[in-house]
Amino acid sequence: MRDYIDKHMRELTVALEHVPADEIAKAIRTIQRTFERDGRIYIFGNGGSLSLATHWVSDFNKTVFSHNLKKHVKRFQAIRLPSTEEEYSAWANDEGHDMVFLGPLQNYLQDTDCVIAISSSGNSTNIVKAISYAKKRHVPVIGLSGFDGGKLNKLADVKILVDTEKGRYDLVESAHAAILHLITKYFQDSFEHALQYAKKPRKIASLTRGK
Repeated sequence: MRDYIDKHMRELTVALEHVPADEIAKAIRTIQRTFERDGRIYIFGNGGSLSLATHWVSDFNKTVFSHNLKKHVKRFQAIRLPSTEEEYSAWANDEGHDMVFLGPLQNYLQDTDCVIAISSSGNSTNIVKAISYAKKRHVPVIGLSGFDGGKLNKLADVKILVDTEKGRYDLVESAHAAILHLITKYFQDSFEHALQYAKKPRKIASLTRGK
């Protein structure tokens, strides 16, 4: 039992060590630019990836600013697509499962936005259709993929690949969760630091006025 656990932990560690850090940095810069131009971040995926997308939206819209909610009037606008299960089933039933992400994206997407697509295989047709549309609109696409990356890794502007043997959803989804948490923590710390830094000039100014 212990050998099995240790082996899995080593495999996950190796998978994370080989994730391209430069691409994660590019994702952070892309999200930062989207925030600066008051754009929205649309994120989606199938199955476990949809769960990761939903979790990240919760973290990003609140946790990033959780210590300073009253001090940040402007916050991130992260939206999972589709935004409700009812909308998901309506698109799937009426237009086909290939449209569950593209349909809502066509309703909402603006030039100021960015898109995050999560797919272990990188080849899900509904994912590829949605990111192809975003590319046509010249909206930046951040792709989180696994295995060999598939079409998502080829099409995405930011290519965050968890390189594993085909079928290792356990490793890929665990790594994707860690990466998304890393991005959340980066922005949480960044905004916290910005607030602390902003306080210093005011203190200096008040001391100067008192002289």
